[in-house]
Amino acid sequence: MSQEDPSGYPYQPYGAPYGEQPPPQYGYGYGYPPPPRNEGPSANAIVSLVLNLLALVSCCNILGLPGAILAGLALGKARTEPQAARTMVIWSWVLFGVGFVLGIAVFLFLGLAGYLDDHS
Repeated sequence: MSQEDPSGYPYQPYGAPYGEQPPPQYGYGYGYPPPPRNEGPSANAIVSLVLNLLALVSCCNILGLPGAILAGLALGKARTEPQAARTMVIWSWVLFGVGFVLGIAVFLFLGLAGYLDDHS
């Protein structure tokens, strides 16, 4: 079986031989580019809002209320003021963490002081 074109010219493979062709440049000529990333902290704010509300309801975490308020405000400002929203989300996470650590500290204090012992 010959690799010749019926017109008499030898068969030429598409592109340069292996090793002589540069690697493809991704992003050029391979369909549409990916959509631009949403720079707003929407997903982070939603998670922070849910966890702060859950901590407020289930663990009586008083700092969950201002954390949830900050996360809700960050959701409202995510599109218009992304830097301010990002700062609010960070503070919301800080309040959540501080409230969580304080809750564990109170629980440990009560346990070590004997207030959680069963005195029948």
